[in-house]
Amino acid sequence: MNLIHYSDSAWSILPPVLAVILAVTTRRVLLSLGAGIVSGAFMLTDYSPVGALKYLSEKVLSIVWSNGSLNSDNVNMIIFMLLLGALISLMSASGATQAFADWAAVRCKDRRSAKSLTGLMVFIFFIDDFFHSLSVGAICRPVTDRFQISRAKLAYLLDSTAAPVCVLMPISSWGAYIIALIGGIMVAHNVTDQSPIAAFVEMVPMNLYAVFTLVMVLCVIAFQLDIGPMRKHEEWALEGKLWDESRGRPTGLDIETPEGSNGSMIDMVLPILTLTAATVYFMIESGATVLAAKGLEFSVIGSFENTNVGSSLVYGAICSLVVSIALALRLKLSAKTWLKAAPQGISAMLPAIVILFFAWTIGGVVRDMETGMYLASMANGNIPIEMLPAVIFVLSCAMAFATGTSWGTFGIMLPLAGDIAAASDISMLLPMLSAVLAGAVFGDHSSPISSTSILSATGAGCHHMDHVLTQLPYAVSVAFGALLGYIAIGYTHSAWAGLAVSGVWFIGFCMFAMRKNQPIMDMAEAK
Repeated sequence: MNLIHYSDSAWSILPPVLAVILAVTTRRVLLSLGAGIVSGAFMLTDYSPVGALKYLSEKVLSIVWSNGSLNSDNVNMIIFMLLLGALISLMSASGATQAFADWAAVRCKDRRSAKSLTGLMVFIFFIDDFFHSLSVGAICRPVTDRFQISRAKLAYLLDSTAAPVCVLMPISSWGAYIIALIGGIMVAHNVTDQSPIAAFVEMVPMNLYAVFTLVMVLCVIAFQLDIGPMRKHEEWALEGKLWDESRGRPTGLDIETPEGSNGSMIDMVLPILTLTAATVYFMIESGATVLAAKGLEFSVIGSFENTNVGSSLVYGAICSLVVSIALALRLKLSAKTWLKAAPQGISAMLPAIVILFFAWTIGGVVRDMETGMYLASMANGNIPIEMLPAVIFVLSCAMAFATGTSWGTFGIMLPLAGDIAAASDISMLLPMLSAVLAGAVFGDHSSPISSTSILSATGAGCHHMDHVLTQLPYAVSVAFGALLGYIAIGYTHSAWAGLAVSGVWFIGFCMFAMRKNQPIMDMAEAK
């Protein structure tokens, strides 16, 4: 199908901007995403109703069937979500989640320790952001509910630890993808004095948004730092309302534990450990298979660079589900309980999958609109070399926000940043690549059409737009500090200068916010 090209036109940003504006004003996610999809379809087909309908049918089909075969990445993610829903439902039916909540209630003395537990779980589920958001959300929700922590705060803790940790960890689905891209960029520009993995590690302190987002999470936990709309949600939670009840019950895996269920901590811990360990094993195994096919020597990092994340998550979930069923057998749960629990978990995932389908569709439309190429072209002006890291950061923020995908932003902006650095000052290569990573994660956090935001809200049992709007003030404040830091890096060529400048802004912002935050802190302490 011949499509209209918009790579050199500001009209390319219309569909994503329309979706974002409608999502914020109406809070109706499917309507907003649908409007963006339909508007893009009409624009791409020169406003032909028949052409737009044909285009949309092909685009929706491509989500599961592309180039004559299954779209394995998307299909595996859907299967993983359904398996995870069944797993969590079974653990709830056996009483395992309740046992974990009871265990945590004894050891978590207050709201702060309950939030700390949730934040620390990222170091068990660091392999993938989707994996973390869905798993930790379902596991920790009974604990945060018990301590009257709002679902919006839980969604924030999930989202603001998942992507930042994944983007900083070389052994993760994100790290593997980024290292592979960096390797190609270094080869293209004859940078041979260090390996891609060494370059990735050197870039960690320069990924200012990810670093300070994690620091912000620590401050939110330690100082009850509730700013913007999050403050109202926390006040409601302290009154016993965990979400905005005027908007109905949010999507989430809320499975009732039947009377008489006698599950214990082992029924929670062993399946989760199996899920993590099996997923890591299959990621390494699938990557090793690719290395062997290429005739390359095995290495853990090499395996992660060539791994199949989707199939590894599915196999890990199957192994975990088998372990959970085996544990349930010893509890002598009735077949009726099993048969009821699995469909409940699967059906609880369906609304999130529908939203994800819409998000994937608008992502395809935005790619065809060439929104990313248009935004990337804005970096080709007469920009002072010292400002390039900051400009690249802003463009990456805008691109990830408009497209709803950090990985798509990596794919477009990392090579572009490499080309600009090679043409201007090759010593700025790593700072500019770091700015891309930082901007992409910010856009992923703040965009209503981001799949990570959708699944974090699902894992927390929070309304999607409640999560986006409550997380946005934290994301914007950290992003502004990161922008100042990239300006400092551009002028000094020092990562430490960037950290120092961002740190000064961060400390000043937190001190100001804490002064405004005292009343709700007092309320929380009273609880």
